[in-house]
Amino acid sequence: MTDRVDELMDRWRAELPEALVASSELGKRVMVLSGLLGEATRATVTGFDLTGADFDVLAALRRSGKPYRLKANELSRSLLLSTGGTSNVVNRLVSRGLVEREPDQTDGRSTFVRLTPRGRSVAEEVVIANSKAHDEVLSAVPAELLENATAALRELFRHLPR
Repeated sequence: MTDRVDELMDRWRAELPEALVASSELGKRVMVLSGLLGEATRATVTGFDLTGADFDVLAALRRSGKPYRLKANELSRSLLLSTGGTSNVVNRLVSRGLVEREPDQTDGRSTFVRLTPRGRSVAEEVVIANSKAHDEVLSAVPAELLENATAALRELFRHLPR
């Protein structure tokens, strides 16, 4: 049984086979899966009236552990956002009462971004909903196959540049 990646690969084999390398099919399959999971995430966060960037900030703060705060520059680095981009997202979340800024008592030039109690609640709800949405995308995949695919990708990642 063929799927859309098989069809895509067949077309490239017929049209420009020299464009295919050993990693071509894996790359396409990872991109398709990433697209499906990204779609599920976008649908989930939209249901919470959040953007993808809002979700990323809330999730980063929640997974940071108590007291659910990070320095603004640490938050930017962890999200691969510019400081200006992070600041815009944080401003939006501050206006919604989901995060707050607090001064760093040890460094007057730095501030922390912290989840408010409401922000913590929303972060937990949306992270759990997103996990369920991803699980739904993969619901037809047998558990053993998911475990094997995860193990194979973990091993693959060990060989990638950091």
